[in-house]
Amino acid sequence: MTEASRTYEVRTYGCQMNVHDSERLTGLLEDAGYVAAGAGRQADVVVFNTCAVRENADNKLYGNLGHLAPVKAANPGMQIAVGGCLAQKDRSTITRKAPWVDVVFGTHNIGSLPVLLERARVQEEAQVEILESLDVFPSTLPTKRESAYAAWVSISVGCNNTCTFCIVPSLRGKEKDRRPGDILAEIRALVAEGVSEVTLLGQNVNAYGVEFGDRQAFSKLLRACGDIEGLERVRFTSPHPAEFTDDVIEAMAETPNVMPSLHMPLQSGSDKVLRDMRRSYRQSKFLGIISRVRAAMPDAAITTDIIVGFPGETEEDFRATLDVVREARFSGAFTFQYSKRPGTPAAVLDDQVPPDVVKDRYERLAALVNEIAWEENKALVGRTVELMVAEGEGRKDAATHRLSGRAPDNRLVHFAADFSEVDADGVRPGDMVTVTLTYAAPHHLVADGPVLAVRRTRSGDAWEARQASPSTPGVALGMPTLGAPAPLPDAPACG
Repeated sequence: MTEASRTYEVRTYGCQMNVHDSERLTGLLEDAGYVAAGAGRQADVVVFNTCAVRENADNKLYGNLGHLAPVKAANPGMQIAVGGCLAQKDRSTITRKAPWVDVVFGTHNIGSLPVLLERARVQEEAQVEILESLDVFPSTLPTKRESAYAAWVSISVGCNNTCTFCIVPSLRGKEKDRRPGDILAEIRALVAEGVSEVTLLGQNVNAYGVEFGDRQAFSKLLRACGDIEGLERVRFTSPHPAEFTDDVIEAMAETPNVMPSLHMPLQSGSDKVLRDMRRSYRQSKFLGIISRVRAAMPDAAITTDIIVGFPGETEEDFRATLDVVREARFSGAFTFQYSKRPGTPAAVLDDQVPPDVVKDRYERLAALVNEIAWEENKALVGRTVELMVAEGEGRKDAATHRLSGRAPDNRLVHFAADFSEVDADGVRPGDMVTVTLTYAAPHHLVADGPVLAVRRTRSGDAWEARQASPSTPGVALGMPTLGAPAPLPDAPACG
């Protein structure tokens, strides 16, 4: 088998940062001559891009590696690589528990993957290479974007915070910022290729500029994005409440292409728990931010992260979290049951909360979050909104004969493929449609009336051109034909 004919598959777990890293891994492999394995076909190289944030991350990885052991035994020449945060943490453990793994690489040297694969093949032994610090900013690496119309853009990597529950700083390192000119040049290049939406990424995205001493660098970057012709939507994730300043709120409100959506991690509504977590803000500051965001952008949709059952959390502490949820009225929340992560200060704290208590609180929190999100969505019924048509987000679209898109506030809307009132031959992902919302559920909205307007875009052209490539499979979902990318993980960027 020649190197050029070898196929690959990248399996991604965790946050948006990992999703974007996997785009780079894909780009590196294709740059080295590998080709994507077709649907249902066993790849010659399987790469796991791992996450270490949740307790079951280890079990999930080793379970998947165990399933591949007999597959590899039956396919001489097959290779398995493990990278990402769990690889950075458990470097030597992986090859001890799964000796059939060929390559282990860390978060700081994803660019080494093709060389490590070749070295493992030639030397016929596992290659483990973990760097302790970043030597090349990953955005300089080849990247194969999952989407033709929307793109992740890293503005920083690493984190300078010391949250007691989080292992990310020890795995991703201290914050390193890209220069603004490099970021804007990447965005302009993406727009030239047809991208019309970018999401700025960082472990603590609004701390951007700390490395070169400009505390308003992030708000300046948002405003600069507003000057890029053809860039229709700008988002970012995840900010930290401690560094979220009014100049950022002003930039969001005053820059037309910065969308009225905000992911603001709460983690807990209890000041005592926030102190124990080493979160450098308190309930009043968090709610003050939410209030100022709503004053500047009344229609902003705000989502959050919440951890239930942190060591020492009492019923009173938990009720404080419920109080914040009621006052903040989040449009959605990623809710987690606290899990110990070896190597974090919280893992050795006394007064761990019993699992049954954690489960009960988690269920009560989830019920309240869903109730409020549903109420907020129901208040939007009857409103007319412009959606960017999406691919792969409407899992039931084929059965319901609907298409799906994202509103400016990032809410997911499933809409009827009824073009009877417009002069349009269907739409493509990346195009814009105007619809009226007719129904609300906790996690999505529906527009079952006819499409009111269609705006075909350069992003739609880019998507169509990509489908013409024989290497890009499509899945027929009625009208129009939509591609089927890997779904995004149900987790925000770490924050």
